Amino acid sequence: TACPCAQELVGARARERLEADGFSGDEIERVFEHVPIATHNQRGLGTLYVGCPEGCEAAVDGERLLRIAESGMSSEIYELLKRPDELEVVEKAHRRPRFVEDCVREMVRMAVAEFTPLGDEAFVLARQENLETIHRHNVVAERYGLLGELARELDAEEHVAQHVTMREWLEAGSTA
Repeated sequence: TACPCAQELVGARARERLEADGFSGDEIERVFEHVPIATHNQRGLGTLYVGCPEGCEAAVDGERLLRIAESGMSSEIYELLKRPDELEVVEKAHRRPRFVEDCVREMVRMAVAEFTPLGDEAFVLARQENLETIHRHNVVAERYGLLGELARELDAEEHVAQHVTMREWLEAGSTA
């Protein structure tokens, strides 16, 4: 992922320097439209669990889970890249900066859209850990709950105080 906070700071400093050198606001905006603003990157570890309730006949495709987790981040990563491809990955990431919380929100949004047919009692857990490059700590965000809870929260744009945890969901399924 590309860090939006550092990118904002770099952009502000670049703007100040360009203004001091006589560039107009419109010229600066044109430059920023064509040239991604630098920032530091973090390697993101996304995790997405989707559980079907008892009696559910639907299958959860692991490849779809992977695509959702990767799509929640600034860009995908690859084992090997040719230089032109490396450029595309870096530019994509810097044009889609995301905080760790943004990655989780995006995973939840896509999971709710994709897995609605599983029903309101399906369970979703989205977790993102970003391995920091300029800090001594990593950052983690997590969101979980029943699919119906998460869908209502997204639709109403209101926070549900407490969602069902994975443990509660698993224990409820074992007693059914």
